[in-house]
Amino acid sequence: MKKRFNDTGSCNPQMHFMVDTSAKLQKTIELIDQGNYFTINRPRQFGKTTTHFLLAEKLSKNYLVLLLSFEGVGDSLFEEEDSFCKGLIKLMAKETEFLKESNLTQYLLSKLAFISTFDDLSLTISEFVQLSDKKVVMMIDEVDKSSNNQLFLSFLGTLRNKYLNRNQNRDITFQSVILAGVYDIKTIKLKLRPHDEQKYNSPWNIAVDYTVDLSFSAKEIESMLIDYSQIQNIEMDIPVISNRLFYYTNGYPYLVSKMCKVIDEILLPEKENQQSWNLEDIENSYKYLVDAGYSTTLFDSLIKNLEDNHDLYQIVYNIVLNGASYPYNINEPQINLGIIFGIICNLNGQCRIHNRIFEQRIYNYLIAKKIVADFNAQSIDIVNKQNANGTLNIPLVLQRFQLFMKENYSTKDLQFIEREGRLIFLSFLKPIINGKGYDFKEPVVGDERRMDVVVTYNNNRDVIELKIWRGEEYHKAGLQQLSDYLVSERKLTILRNKRY
Repeated sequence: MKKRFNDTGSCNPQMHFMVDTSAKLQKTIELIDQGNYFTINRPRQFGKTTTHFLLAEKLSKNYLVLLLSFEGVGDSLFEEEDSFCKGLIKLMAKETEFLKESNLTQYLLSKLAFISTFDDLSLTISEFVQLSDKKVVMMIDEVDKSSNNQLFLSFLGTLRNKYLNRNQNRDITFQSVILAGVYDIKTIKLKLRPHDEQKYNSPWNIAVDYTVDLSFSAKEIESMLIDYSQIQNIEMDIPVISNRLFYYTNGYPYLVSKMCKVIDEILLPEKENQQSWNLEDIENSYKYLVDAGYSTTLFDSLIKNLEDNHDLYQIVYNIVLNGASYPYNINEPQINLGIIFGIICNLNGQCRIHNRIFEQRIYNYLIAKKIVADFNAQSIDIVNKQNANGTLNIPLVLQRFQLFMKENYSTKDLQFIEREGRLIFLSFLKPIINGKGYDFKEPVVGDERRMDVVVTYNNNRDVIELKIWRGEEYHKAGLQQLSDYLVSERKLTILRNKRY
């Protein structure tokens, strides 16, 4: 079977081009060898399920690994204590049958008629572990599907008691239990009982912190590109390409694979030289993914999470459009929610949007919400008056925007103009460049300062810096900032034009 880049479900190293995550897996195995219980809680499509499968494969030499998931088992499992306990035993029996552990399968099935309580389940787990020739590791994927249910939390309480008793040599239980999901168990407890004073008393407080970074570094991305280039006979400057992939994705596993997949399956077949990758391919893949006419379930979830959480929406709005700075504090509920969803990450102690793909899609989404019919007439007129060589007439755009502001927002106070001015301008600009260009915010190399907007139109770039007038000195500082950006942009353009 031909290997490919995967953007759906878990990855298989025999079928898919994958980053070498052996170092991450080894750190996780060390936690298991120590007998720890923990949760791998990461955002959607961040490699949790793939990590589970790869872990199960590596652990199978020394452990009996029960890889379980409550996804798709139906609601009846969570209706009564009896149905939950029996359902769990059936899941364990199904897994041992797959692992060809027939004696353990027969034992579990023989116990079904005698299990109706968590005490019965606890005793069965102890006997099961004793019967196994290896220490047993239980891994439960997609716990978000079930863990807002009191029965599941009671099950975790049973595992907690057995863990504590094991450490006092008073019980026999699993070597390790690993849960995987978006939320950690404490957060899930919050969802279950939002007004309960004891809402922070998690049944999973025995779990150690899981600090393994599942995102990909630029160096780790290189391992996937090396495999791909050798198998497909593709020429590329691997370190340069890897760094640019990291630049746009910040190592978000799904986005790394998705950008590569777009190049390999969509852009490469249309190239004259189909045996090479260069930086232009990375740029075009980025444009493909941030295009407003394209979406995926991850991007849909990104916007849904903002729409469903007003306070988080406002924080993200202020970061993306107003350049606001918030301390990276996970104890602040809305910031923590942004971290859980993979929208916010830490940059030098401050909150930033996790990656440039997310930032651009959020940016486009916020602008789209602001666009109104009044802009269209202005836009058509400006497009009709573009320069003869096909470049965008930026002075005309700014003049018309100035006129538009006077006609529509002259009665607004200065505070409104400063807060909303960027969004209004971007909304005004969007129909003008639609189809022939796009606009984005680009950080200055080295210090992450943000320009208001960079416009590409028919392969030309214009930088527009919006400022409230605060005097001549402030104006000079803005011009210097703009000059510094243009210098760094020229260097990047030279790099883009290099061929590999």
